[in-house]
Amino acid sequence: MNTRRSARQLAAAVVGALLLAACAGGPSGGGLAATDVLPAQVPPGTTLVIADQSEAQQVALRASGELDRLPFTAEFANFTGGPAILEAFRAGAADIASVGDTPPIQALVAKADVPIVLAKQNDPSSTLLAVAPGVPARKLAELRGKKIAYAEGTAQQVIVLRALEKAGLATDDVTLVRLQLAEFNDAVRTGQVDVAPLNEPRLTRFLSEAAPRGGGVIDPAETAGTSSGLAFLYARREVLQDPAKAAAVRAYVEHYVRAQQWINTHQEEWVLLYYVQNQGVSADDGRRILASLGPSSFPRLDQALVQRQQDTIDAIQRAGQLPRPVRASDGFDLRFDEVVGSVVPAVGASFEPVVVQR
Repeated sequence: MNTRRSARQLAAAVVGALLLAACAGGPSGGGLAATDVLPAQVPPGTTLVIADQSEAQQVALRASGELDRLPFTAEFANFTGGPAILEAFRAGAADIASVGDTPPIQALVAKADVPIVLAKQNDPSSTLLAVAPGVPARKLAELRGKKIAYAEGTAQQVIVLRALEKAGLATDDVTLVRLQLAEFNDAVRTGQVDVAPLNEPRLTRFLSEAAPRGGGVIDPAETAGTSSGLAFLYARREVLQDPAKAAAVRAYVEHYVRAQQWINTHQEEWVLLYYVQNQGVSADDGRRILASLGPSSFPRLDQALVQRQQDTIDAIQRAGQLPRPVRASDGFDLRFDEVVGSVVPAVGASFEPVVVQR
């Protein structure tokens, strides 16, 4: 059975888990070691709580048919942004999540052991710096003195920091307005901030509402390279120490890749089922969003990927926004590369980015 938790149910679960942790003390140890071979058989009765964002995972799994093929019970909890997911992880109220490249770094900084088990690559240019109506800024140099929406621990944080670095600006040259990701759209649309990094479908919603009033984006040619285009699945270490749940995570990685490859090959169906019916955008906008993201590919969990994540850590460090030094290598479980290496070619997906002529 696959279920979805409401926000109120999730909040109760988080509070309950925190109280239990306070009463019981730390974990007692035991279970699978980080070097043990991942079990492949999922025992009956195993459940994973999957942290979702904008219901993207559950809709993809359902549309592709992979939801019914999961060899465990899936419970979905919807979040906005990595910081909220990290709180659920720390409370034991979520087991695995899909996020951008920065939340796993936030987890390392917070000394939360939540290793990456899968990487997904999309077009890095799909997140842009949206500019509020009436703000005369279309170049990176024009960010000086502007109010910029900022959410620590999110992929959007690094996009802002890299944009400032490319412009030769320091964080003191702008005003970083700390907001929740869910607040970015309204803040830039109404002029509470001058600039906000928006990904899809938020970017399309903003442009449809604000472009007629003079809203726009910083020149995409100037912001190229500010995003990695990477997203990750990462899971709590306690989950990976439990043989039953570790087997379920191993299975989920496979079914997640299959569902994402289904999107690659069923784009019109995905536009209708997700963007139109679930997210409430027009079919034309849904097609534009999907084209901006490009096909998903799945990099190997290897040292090259670890170094890409270290580059992101270094960008945050150079901006003085990293509370303490961390190493990317501490945030991966490379055992899952065996799953990636098997399922990606089996379903016709790619390890490397797929170049699409537009």
